[in-house]
Amino acid sequence: MSPTDRSTTDAANTHAVFKAYDVRGTVPDQIDEELARRTGAAFVSLCGASTIVVGHDMRPSSPALAAAFAAGAADAGAEVVMIGLASTDQLYFASGDLGHPGAMFTASHNPAAYNGIKLCRAGAQPIGAETGLHQIRDAVSRPEPPSGSTPGSIAQRDVLEAYAAHLLALAPVQGRRLKVVVDAGNGMAGLTAPVVFERIGLTDDAGVELVPMYFELDGSFPNHEANPIEPENLVDLQKRVVAENADLGLAFDGDADRCFVVDELGRAVSPSTLTALIAARELVKEPGAAVIHNLITSRRVPELVAELGGRPVRTRVGHSFIKATMAETDAVFGGEHSGHFYFRDFWRADSGMLAALHTLAALAATDRPLSELLDDYQRYVLSGEINSEVVDVAAALADVESAYAGTPGAEIDHLDGLTVTTDDWWFNVRPSNTEPLLRLNVEGADETTMTRVRDDVLALIRR
Repeated sequence: MSPTDRSTTDAANTHAVFKAYDVRGTVPDQIDEELARRTGAAFVSLCGASTIVVGHDMRPSSPALAAAFAAGAADAGAEVVMIGLASTDQLYFASGDLGHPGAMFTASHNPAAYNGIKLCRAGAQPIGAETGLHQIRDAVSRPEPPSGSTPGSIAQRDVLEAYAAHLLALAPVQGRRLKVVVDAGNGMAGLTAPVVFERIGLTDDAGVELVPMYFELDGSFPNHEANPIEPENLVDLQKRVVAENADLGLAFDGDADRCFVVDELGRAVSPSTLTALIAARELVKEPGAAVIHNLITSRRVPELVAELGGRPVRTRVGHSFIKATMAETDAVFGGEHSGHFYFRDFWRADSGMLAALHTLAALAATDRPLSELLDDYQRYVLSGEINSEVVDVAAALADVESAYAGTPGAEIDHLDGLTVTTDDWWFNVRPSNTEPLLRLNVEGADETTMTRVRDDVLALIRR
């Protein structure tokens, strides 16, 4: 397809793949090298950048797409630093450490047929629909102007060792020896985890013994989807942790920006519980600081932050909201129930590996098993996110709100969808940005309460 064809007949496809937070679609019918090249040129123009950083994951299409993007950026006059195979948080590190805008080629946890681009300004500042992504989209859709810039160059640079050193400086793992099973899901943690864990070291009574699972980089995901938020994708890790008599297990998604934890009993740990644990650690370093949590995170998080003298700040779901609120409040940390964890010391970007290191550091400093350690950070029962297909999203939301409008002691807000809160339970129902779905999250004081509210609300949504 020629540039002229792309800018005219394919404008609808371009609009389809530029989402709220990134570029994402199937290869090659939605995303191809020509779209990547034009996006590279438009990205340089938007950022006014003299130098950019580009990384890519292990998907078969990623190297060629990243190379095309780099060529477009160089044609627009930018110097391009290619960091090669990388996790998304490794790209954020490069953007922050080197001080350049960055582009990461990945489709995260999506199936093998997909690919995409995550873009950021210098210092890992996110670019979303309202902060430049739609401007790039529109530029890609228009006829390409004649090139008037002196082309830039493309160079290679390895930042993996520096990335590992930076993370361990933020969360050093010291204390007793731990045995850790890591499921990389054939994604980028298969590259980053060995380097990070080797730096921790291992002796008879200290350090980390690494038990690898699915570390072979393979964008066809032959073992299971690289999406650990789905319980079926944790089953192999849970069995291995118990079989190995390990202290814990770690699971990463395809681009390794999310981390999920399994305790020594093989039980999945709620990301809300990890948010509370890491928040407590960060508040020791900076007492009184703000901590961000989104509205589907367990209420244990704001309670604990307040108990420790911090300032809990509630936001909508989504990394752009978290990062913007962190900047506004100078928050030291932010956590989402989806397994994203954000650190001010990491340019307010999310890092699954840094969250994992905080968990290891907390456990290594005690003689308690992880299940007991985490008892301090969990108090309520969460449903997990439940999706329902609906014909009329607005009508279904209105039905649910009408049913709970008169509930004694209930508070209703619309920060993100519909949230109803009482002393004993809360639930949030919010629409998907891309599908005719309603997403339900419920929390109760106990299992019976949570189950009752969950079933009542689902009956309203699905009737």
